[in-house]
Amino acid sequence: MHQIELWALIPFAVMLLSIAILPMVVEKWWEKNSNKLLVSLSLAAITAIYMASSGAWHNIEHQMLFDYVPFIILLCALFVITGGIHISGDIAATPRVNTTILAIGFCLASIMGTTGAAMLLIRPLLQINKQRVHKVHTILFFIALVANCGGVLTPLGDPPLFLLYLRQAPFTWFLGLLPEWLFVGILLLTIYFIWDRIAYRREPAEAILRDNTEKAPLKVSGSINFVYLIGTVLAVAFINQSYIPAMGDEHAPLYVKFLREIVLVVLILFSLKTTSLRVRQNNRFSWAPITEVAILFIGIFATMTPALLYLNAHTAELGLTRPWQFFYSTGTLSSFLDNAPTALAFHSVASGLPVDPQTAYVAGIPEILLKAISLGAVFFGAMTYIGNGPNFMVKSIAEENGVTMPSFFGYMIRFSLIVLLPIYILTQLIFL
Repeated sequence: MHQIELWALIPFAVMLLSIAILPMVVEKWWEKNSNKLLVSLSLAAITAIYMASSGAWHNIEHQMLFDYVPFIILLCALFVITGGIHISGDIAATPRVNTTILAIGFCLASIMGTTGAAMLLIRPLLQINKQRVHKVHTILFFIALVANCGGVLTPLGDPPLFLLYLRQAPFTWFLGLLPEWLFVGILLLTIYFIWDRIAYRREPAEAILRDNTEKAPLKVSGSINFVYLIGTVLAVAFINQSYIPAMGDEHAPLYVKFLREIVLVVLILFSLKTTSLRVRQNNRFSWAPITEVAILFIGIFATMTPALLYLNAHTAELGLTRPWQFFYSTGTLSSFLDNAPTALAFHSVASGLPVDPQTAYVAGIPEILLKAISLGAVFFGAMTYIGNGPNFMVKSIAEENGVTMPSFFGYMIRFSLIVLLPIYILTQLIFL
């Protein structure tokens, strides 16, 4: 293994700090994707030069080709396909209806990804609750349930899980997290239902009257995209080295190594070709969000390469050995940094631990640690607005629709610290 100097981690730290700080310091400058690209490519270039001079060019080459490219193509597929499905209509926003919508979104998140499920359901949820006065809490629970916690059952659910899948965690292994998924989901939905019942009773009479009279039947447009969504699930589940060993052959042609990505690109093109333009217009579909993600993750994936190597080489110095340590460490960083690189970082730490022949291993690390990392990355992404990509998107769409959302720290004080954190602590005590 190549010796990585500590200072080589500076570009990674600068990249993450840029994402966290620049939107608040130079908001208008940072809004332009061209400026994001400048920062991302500059830091990536510095890292690439260092890795090449250290004789570790193949590490960054592998990171970009076999982690970044599949990662972005999958996100793009989910983004485009779910962006072709539109739900319209308005029904009474009773606690039972709202809880049902959140439960559906919680289940869909593992199938179409947290971003896909959140973007599919947030506008219908806001339309249904348009007449209600008390609805901020509904958006907060939506962020937790649909934009984060629901995505833990498959690699499609959340970006960190897909990256762990690329580290050879079997597709079906994540289904083993069903008990934790159910525990967190049932608790959150129960708390929400009680909270919303109390809020519903406090609604002004005129708001309830309008909610009960201003109705329109629910209608789904762009249904063909459900077929493409099934195709995406099947592609990720079955087009891999487990079923097609040739994909892992070092000398295999590129079209074999990237067969899964080729299929996903074909599904993207089918979705774009067969979906009515009006459906995407109704969804306010644009390429800006996925372009921003692609640009930022060029820098993240490139600069994290020496960080992963460094963490792997210095695992003993960190003192992390127990599942609960990995759960809270991964969770804490996932709350304030992007949870995808955080999951990879702690996977690298776990892979540097001494091998125990009596321990079950999955994806090259003890299975219990993989569980802790997966749960920490996905669940704690809901602790702040910046913990997971869909969080800010949901907040922005809610504010566009006249909902006054809490500030960054207000979200934590009013919701995540008092509702989510106790549930996560219970989850750790019971399951880890």
